[in-house]
Amino acid sequence: MAYWWPEPAAGDIVWCHFPDNIIPHPKPRPALIVTVFDDDAPEFVVEVAYGTSQKTRSLHRGGFGIYQAQNSIAYKTAGLSYDTKFNLTQTVELPFSTQWFSVPHGSLTQEPRLGVLHPSLMRALEAAYRAAHS
Repeated sequence: MAYWWPEPAAGDIVWCHFPDNIIPHPKPRPALIVTVFDDDAPEFVVEVAYGTSQKTRSLHRGGFGIYQAQNSIAYKTAGLSYDTKFNLTQTVELPFSTQWFSVPHGSLTQEPRLGVLHPSLMRALEAAYRAAHS
């Protein structure tokens, strides 16, 4: 039985078992919450964008990155351990529950939230969103 996490917010960066086909991937990864659907609150559904720490300097249409050397404050606010890129052309809607989201190792809280997108990254996010939806 899945446990439902408390209400998230758009802009949260979370630890997600992003689907591999239609099942949760065993290895969690960072994901960016793009939209929160509260129609069935307190059981929330979220649209998340795929995140990866692989080939972070190779950005494609709909992508943006968070880099420690480029913006250390935004990097710390995001709660990331590695430079990470997010792909807004690769999003999925998932129940915000323990089936799809987990607590990161070493977390001081018992929720899947790593951090939050820093306001200085809003232009990059908006550009990636426009590119992904054009």
